[in-house]
Amino acid sequence: MPYIQLALLLAALATVGPFSIDTYLPALHAIGSDLGADQLQVQQTLTAYMLPMAAMVLWHGALSDAWGRKRVIVVSMLLFALASLVCVFAGSIETLLIGRALQGISAGAGMVVGRAVVRDLHEGPAAQRLMSHVSMTFALGPAIAPMLGGWIFVAFGWRAVFVFLALLGLGLALVTARQLHETLPLAARQPLHPVMLARRYAQVFSTPGFVLLTLAGGLGFNAYFLYVLSAPVFLIQHLGLPETGFGWFFIPTVLAMMAGSAVSARLAGRLSPARTVGVSVATMLAAAACNVAVSTLLSPGLPQSVLPIMLHTFGMAIGLPCLTLLALDHFPEHRGLASSCQSFLQMLVSAVCAGVAAPALWGSVQELALGSATSLLMSLACCGLWWLRFHPRPEPRP
Repeated sequence: MPYIQLALLLAALATVGPFSIDTYLPALHAIGSDLGADQLQVQQTLTAYMLPMAAMVLWHGALSDAWGRKRVIVVSMLLFALASLVCVFAGSIETLLIGRALQGISAGAGMVVGRAVVRDLHEGPAAQRLMSHVSMTFALGPAIAPMLGGWIFVAFGWRAVFVFLALLGLGLALVTARQLHETLPLAARQPLHPVMLARRYAQVFSTPGFVLLTLAGGLGFNAYFLYVLSAPVFLIQHLGLPETGFGWFFIPTVLAMMAGSAVSARLAGRLSPARTVGVSVATMLAAAACNVAVSTLLSPGLPQSVLPIMLHTFGMAIGLPCLTLLALDHFPEHRGLASSCQSFLQMLVSAVCAGVAAPALWGSVQELALGSATSLLMSLACCGLWWLRFHPRPEPRP
């Protein structure tokens, strides 16, 4: 499969998870009105999606290590399409919660298995470049999804958003079946033996370097994701934008993310991954300081409330591919399973943010800024511990 087509397909597969969140954000109020649910109940449809997703990503990679990458992706996308149809025909908030949970079970396969595909095919700077190009294309999803969801919702109603998601899952299943070649040969596959799997999971989760790098990436992303989860309140109530105005937030931040991914690709082979992460962290710290200052000293509005978040996503995208690959490099023989554990830990952080942090902080722009800065400082602490304890030191010259 040509390089560009592979990067586009892997990015599209990884986008299924964010699309499942961002496309229906503009319709949250309408869903609550239609199904007789309050704002908190509708907000829990995010948690109902993300907790099963976090649990199931533990298995996507192990299944792909045993059965092959392609088969797991195709089956998962077909299941995602069926789960989306459950949401289409939901007559109560309880049924919608079930449909969202089923979506979460299947949506993470593209992201998890896609990372393993990258490491199956490439090593070193080549892997960083492909991961950066995938991230750059993947970044379009959060920009397009809320605008597309807003247009679909205004034109056809909130159920049409889930019709679109069903078609997306079906289309990706067909393209994967036709275009993606299997990247894991039979000789490299690992059996799904329960005892062996338990030992591998225990080994991964007890490896401090892997855990610290994974949490560093997840918490750094979460500093931005807090705003994504709070977008209906942040944009409509605090910034005074309409339901179709989500692009004023998502387009600039995602363009900045794409620019950061492009910089990361350019730095591959020029700076070490650890130094690239250092550039990323310094940029995000500057963004967090600006964000707290703006939220404290200025009134909420455009562009001042969005510019610091743009700077954060730019810095985040520079370092995230390196953090991902550095973590996976701990387990070259079990990349699928390691990718599953990586996604599980990061999704667990995001699920806590969706169910607890976002509702607690979206009351004011200052609280959101402080919550985002706190998540970033926790990410920095993980990076610092990894650097001090596990980063390989160069051999002294004789």
